[in-house]
Formats: sequence, structure tokens, C-alpha cells
Amino acid sequence: MQRLAFFDLDGTLLDRDAAFGAWVDEFVTDHGLSGTARAWLIHADALHIGPMDGFFHRVREEFAFGTPADDLWAQYRRRMPELVEGRPDDLAALGELRASGWKTAIVTNGMTDNQQAKIRRSGLSELVDAWCISDEVGLRKPDPGIFRLAAQLCGMPSEQGGWMIGDSVIADIAGGRTAGLRTIWIRRARSWPQTETRPDHEADNVAGAVKILLSRQA
Repeated sequence: MQRLAFFDLDGTLLDRDAAFGAWVDEFVTDHGLSGTARAWLIHADALHIGPMDGFFHRVREEFAFGTPADDLWAQYRRRMPELVEGRPDDLAALGELRASGWKTAIVTNGMTDNQQAKIRRSGLSELVDAWCISDEVGLRKPDPGIFRLAAQLCGMPSEQGGWMIGDSVIADIAGGRTAGLRTIWIRRARSWPQTETRPDHEADNVAGAVKILLSRQA
């Protein structure tokens, strides 16, 4: 199997949960909302699936804002890239993987402006060969087409396989498997759902996943 590794962005390379919590704190303060509003926002985000436009329509309705939902969403996309951070150990491991001869790419669902700003601000743009953002390419994980496109952007034949590393059971692990990739699940203190086919490996973070990959390259 070729030395090709795809990484999810939010919850894998970047700590999206911490950034979202910081954004919620600012949002609640800026709009003069109560402490219960913070809990509502965190819970609503945890339940939300798909693009965040639907989330902000719910936010506008819940708090009776006059600001259009699309404007709230645009403000969020401008602010979040300033709040996300990657673990230094993870970023160093990603650089080590690439230096050892692996081709690497980020495969992420999300809006182009938001995700691309995260990739650039965090320094990830200097550590990978390519990235595929669902809004930009018109494909969303778990569609296998987005993984095939990422392989093409890395100059690698998609039919020769590779690895997908991510925290989502469906988008990353099931999606990667459907695309013919081996998979590493970033568990983040969670247990694997018993109803799903297990990934090839599990790791606590990207640095741990990279150790697995490097141990298999001999």
C-alpha cells in the first residue's frame, strides 16, 4: 500500500471543541445572553449534522435575533479560524510523516473560507501536500469521490489505497473504508460504537496515528 495519508481537520488536526467553546463564550457575552444560552448552544451543536447554516437558523429562532442567520454564520466563519489550534506534538508528527516520504492531505467537510483560513492560520498549509474542502470541490465525506480527488491532488493513484485518519465514525472511518483506504480512528476518550465495523487502528491523537503509520512503512 502506498505512503498516502489523509487527515480530517476539525476534531483531528485541530481542537474544534475548544475553539467552539471559546466562540460560544464570546457569542453569549456579545449578545447579552444568559448562562442557559451557553448550555443550549453547546447542546445544539452536539446534535447538529451537516453544514452550519441550519444551526444558525435555529440560533436565530431560539433567541429571536433580528440579524439574518446567514450573517450570523458568516461572522462565525470569520472568527473560528482565529480560535482553533493544533497540538504542537500533532503538528510536529505531521511534519515528520511528510519528511519521511509520505504524501499527506487534509480532507474536510465545511465552507471554503472557514476551513481554508483554519488550515493557513494553524500552519497546516506548510505541512501537507494538498487539501480537499467539501464546499470547494462539491463532494462531502463520506462520499468516496472526495478521497479519490485528494489522491489525485497528491499525484497518487487512488486505486493503490492509503490511509484515512479522523474522529468521525461515519465521515472518516466508514467513508475511508468505502474508498478503499485503511483507517485510524482518533477516539478522543470515546469507545468505538459496537454497531459499526471497527477501524484498522485507534489512536488518542494525530501523533499516535503517525507512530502507527511510520511503524508500518518498513
